[in-house]
Amino acid sequence: MALVSAQLAPAEAVFCHANEAIIITDADNCVVDVNPAFCELTGLTLEAVRGKTPEAFSVLPLDDDRTTRLMRDEIQLRDRSKSQVSYRSHDGKFYPGMMSIHRVRNELGRVDHHVIVLSDLSTIPSHARHLNREVYFDALTGLPNLQLLTQLIQESIQHAETKQLPLAICALDIDYFQAINERLGPHIGDILLSTFAQRISHLLFGDDVLARVGGDEFVLLLHHGVDEGFFEKLLVSIRQPLVIDGQSIHLTASLGVTHYPSDHVQGDVLLRHANQAMYRAKQRGRNTYHFFDPTQDRLLQVRHEQRQRFMDALDHGELRLFYQPQVNMRSGKVVGVEALIRWQHPDEGLLSPGQFLSIIDATPLEVDLGEWVIKQALQQLVEWQTIGITLPVNVNISPAHLLVKDFSQRLAELLAGYPRVAPEMLKLEVLESAAMHDVEAALKNMARCQALGVGFAIDDFGTGFSSLTHLRQLPVNLIKIDQSFVRDMLSDQDDMAIVESVIYMANRFKRSMLAEGVETLDHAKALMELGCELAQGYGIARPMPAEELPAWLVQWPERSDWRLLTAL
Repeated sequence: MALVSAQLAPAEAVFCHANEAIIITDADNCVVDVNPAFCELTGLTLEAVRGKTPEAFSVLPLDDDRTTRLMRDEIQLRDRSKSQVSYRSHDGKFYPGMMSIHRVRNELGRVDHHVIVLSDLSTIPSHARHLNREVYFDALTGLPNLQLLTQLIQESIQHAETKQLPLAICALDIDYFQAINERLGPHIGDILLSTFAQRISHLLFGDDVLARVGGDEFVLLLHHGVDEGFFEKLLVSIRQPLVIDGQSIHLTASLGVTHYPSDHVQGDVLLRHANQAMYRAKQRGRNTYHFFDPTQDRLLQVRHEQRQRFMDALDHGELRLFYQPQVNMRSGKVVGVEALIRWQHPDEGLLSPGQFLSIIDATPLEVDLGEWVIKQALQQLVEWQTIGITLPVNVNISPAHLLVKDFSQRLAELLAGYPRVAPEMLKLEVLESAAMHDVEAALKNMARCQALGVGFAIDDFGTGFSSLTHLRQLPVNLIKIDQSFVRDMLSDQDDMAIVESVIYMANRFKRSMLAEGVETLDHAKALMELGCELAQGYGIARPMPAEELPAWLVQWPERSDWRLLTAL
């Protein structure tokens, strides 16, 4: 044991005293340790980030969802990777960074943990030419590395500004290089990279620069006007076979290009934009090029900022739950309430879901919000029970949340935190389209939740494409008829036909049903004649804060219009 400790001591010293921020995450990329440099850089403690992913504390690619997923897919293929990120520093502002990831495997070849190094790109020194070759040149190819490239880009921008000359940055990534490297072996892989670099270098003009910034990632700094024809020729040249040790090896590459001054940003941002464009090229099928669009990037920046703002709202208690009663129209009994999210924005006032939920669509924030809503609803059930109100609460969850692998396990943990609440008091509403992504996974998660005692409702039924199939397969207790059909059913024969069909199917499959969007007594009468007795809508009550529900429950039986309806 003494020998093991002695071996670990140097590594621990490096971890503690390194100037770079180091993050250790487990196999699921959740933080288990950080070094002092990380705490100093971000202002976060280990306790604040333990168990979270780097994304959760704002180490994020500045990109849209599809590109982010593509970057993650690429990273999953490599045990070593490097990518540009934006991180929140100790002063609350966002800065450019470089995140290097080393995946560490155990003796069985399975991922054991990750070592992540976060470098601050905003502090790259401006005196590159005075530093030694080992720091600024790639050892394998002899090309400039990322640090030197960053300096060269900045100098090139100044030159382009002074001389009114064009400048282009091209990020180049060899397609499927990891698979090639594994097939041929690392020795041949290194020779392949060196030979590849020589071929690209021969295509450049005298003052153009080729840099190697990662394993199979290169960047071209082009000082001459280049058009699509140049990149077409570049791709044709890359596709020509390379002969190494008697083997003919065929490569393709994905290129991302941005032009200065049309993309008028700082050097590190230019490089990030070229990388974004390169991943677009991969998204289009690889073996092609893509030009960066500054207008589109501005939209992505706005989206990124909106998501950061929503994260702050979630953390700072700006979100609210309103509750809309659900009643049996024939008996007049209140059978439950639906929890509906609102954002009490300090500047814009009370925002409805349609004004902000699209911001977090298809992001991990959907799951964060879903858990917050469930916890708030459970807490509200406890508070209502103390004053004698016992009503089930329906909570909406996103398709992405439902399909999370450990969804049912996490739900069980949340329920355990509120032992006074019977699981039957919580109902989960899922969009009909939720199951369409992965029916098998949806069935498994729903069955596990039902085993806990939690029921399900299909929300917005009739808007999907496989309603009959879902009705037969999915273990749901309640079908909610979408308000878009209910609202116009009295004036639109097509909507009336859809409502009739949904009610017929629900009855045939012996499922309870509830109509949304009931605004008038005429709606209520028509629905009751068709066989639907449960409803919610503005004609009954608008969504209200939790503290207003007790008074509404007292007043509801005195509503003369609805009392007449129950006599029918």
